[in-house]
Amino acid sequence: MRLVLATILALTAAPVLAQTAAVPGAPVKARVAAGTYAVDPNHTQVTWQVNHMGFSMLEGQFGASGGSIMIDPAKPNATKVEVNFAIDQLSVTSAPFTGHLKSKDFFDVATHPTAKFVSTKVVATGDKATITGDLTIKGITKPVVLQATFVGAGANPMNKKVNFGFRATSSIKRSDFGLGAAVPVVSDRVDLTINAAFAAQ
Repeated sequence: MRLVLATILALTAAPVLAQTAAVPGAPVKARVAAGTYAVDPNHTQVTWQVNHMGFSMLEGQFGASGGSIMIDPAKPNATKVEVNFAIDQLSVTSAPFTGHLKSKDFFDVATHPTAKFVSTKVVATGDKATITGDLTIKGITKPVVLQATFVGAGANPMNKKVNFGFRATSSIKRSDFGLGAAVPVVSDRVDLTINAAFAAQ
């Protein structure tokens, strides 16, 4: 009987706990103090998508290997951001395809293991911003424009430090960066989604 009562109490309490649990992050700029924050490599990535011969959409991902953001919520247009990406750690769902992308046909990771984005201009409006910057892949630097949205900020319950992040999108031509193998059979256009997370030190 006690077991039955304990089970009933646990089941009725679970929805209450779920309703009262709060997500620690929210798009509140006041939660971010002016300063310089480091990239959180565990929660920052670039996902890319390209049309493969008109048959399917191929996707892959790169993680971050470092970087920082200098930000003042009172002066958002003065924001400066730099992120390094670990190209040599790229992730796709096929081992042979991974090897091909890492080869000299594409990223040549033995020579160019990382890529970098460095902002040159930020125009912010509310929770959104247009971020212009220089993207360097395989030693080739080209300007790109990111359309970014502030996801949220707050104290991370794991480490008690302020965390915040942005989500951004852009498109590039891979041939601009020495990655034009099989163009135009495989689309030259690559769509990028960047999830960038930053943490107080």
